[in-house]
Amino acid sequence: MLEPLITAPRDGLEAATRLGIAALLGLAVGIERQWSGHASGPTARFAGLRTFLILGIGGGLAGILSAVDRPIESAVLLGGAVTLVIAAFVVTMRRPEAEVDGTTEAAALVVLGLALVAGMGQLALASGAVAVVVLVLGEKQRLHGMVAKVGAAELQAAARFAVMALVILPVLPTTPLPFGGDISPRSLWMLVLLFSAINFAGYLARQAVGANRGYGITGVLGGLISSTLITLQFSRKSREEPQHAAALAFGTVAACTVLPVRIIGVLMVLSATVAQAALPFLIPPIMVGGVILLLAFRRRHEGGATAGDEAVERSPLHVAASIRMALLFWLALVALGYVQARFGTTGVYTSAVLLGLTDMDALTVAMARLGNGGDMSAIAATGVAVGVLSNTAFKLTLGLVLGSPGYRRWLLVGLAALGGAVGVGWLV
Repeated sequence: MLEPLITAPRDGLEAATRLGIAALLGLAVGIERQWSGHASGPTARFAGLRTFLILGIGGGLAGILSAVDRPIESAVLLGGAVTLVIAAFVVTMRRPEAEVDGTTEAAALVVLGLALVAGMGQLALASGAVAVVVLVLGEKQRLHGMVAKVGAAELQAAARFAVMALVILPVLPTTPLPFGGDISPRSLWMLVLLFSAINFAGYLARQAVGANRGYGITGVLGGLISSTLITLQFSRKSREEPQHAAALAFGTVAACTVLPVRIIGVLMVLSATVAQAALPFLIPPIMVGGVILLLAFRRRHEGGATAGDEAVERSPLHVAASIRMALLFWLALVALGYVQARFGTTGVYTSAVLLGLTDMDALTVAMARLGNGGDMSAIAATGVAVGVLSNTAFKLTLGLVLGSPGYRRWLLVGLAALGGAVGVGWLV
């Protein structure tokens, strides 16, 4: 049960403690404003260390008065402080040398509000909030730099994701779909959100690192979205740039190394039991791939945008692809239920082979659902391993058909090592 927001102090010591913490809240923000230079110089704002300290004390006192049923006195004190802040802002803006910046005034109002909350008895809430305020104020340059890197595509993607999560998800029905067990439209849409979030995270990572950091890094970050797509693009690229065949092959293997990492992450969210059972199959290729990644970084090639950039960066969320993956998952779940009832374990593994050729995310989610109860966790984990081997064989086939001779040679060695590492799980 949540405790009430407003609690009267039990004694004078508690009241003094609240007032002292409220003063410290104002002091913390005041120190940051003073240190950053906003309280001195020709463009100085109205408030520095002392002013923020006084605002903290005033807000804390208003909170205490409110807690002891003196609302009129509290409102007068708080209203007077807010009026002074607004008046100071107006006076400051009338200066000829003034810069239009309301950050300090906004911080003053926030300090008043947090000090009020502290005076009411919510000390932890007020202290945590002011820590965030000080951090935001102190990281001005870094935050502005991050915002400067955000383009229209990122903003549109974030807005779409917000609509998908906050508008569409709550209105979807929870009635189970036909033949899909307890899978409902809402749970399917949650999978769409999960896939879109993974795609968006990979996109942001690529934007942060940059496209010109080499094929190894491009492969790692591109693998967060689609290792198959990276394989396709890099295979074609190897014919255009045969001198970079080895680097492109290492980048492809790096993308394939990310796949078991993604699988473990999805399984941990959906079924910890299946995730634990799948670790013997997935940890060895990650370890082998780690060595290959070191080689990829050492063979870094600086230059223009890589082959995977266009395909990966064109759509940050990949909503349509995420919807297809969610629908494919539902179909896979229906198919798995049918083949399991008709053909037993052999049918599950056959489905894993076929689905691994097309989409590993859908297979991963389907196997997580299959083994979530615990009894089928070992079979589900083996199905994931079979799907990884099938997917690896498919990407190797793509590389051998589309890649240059040098690319094929390096790719064969790398993917064979990853596939062999997956097979180690059967020996454990």
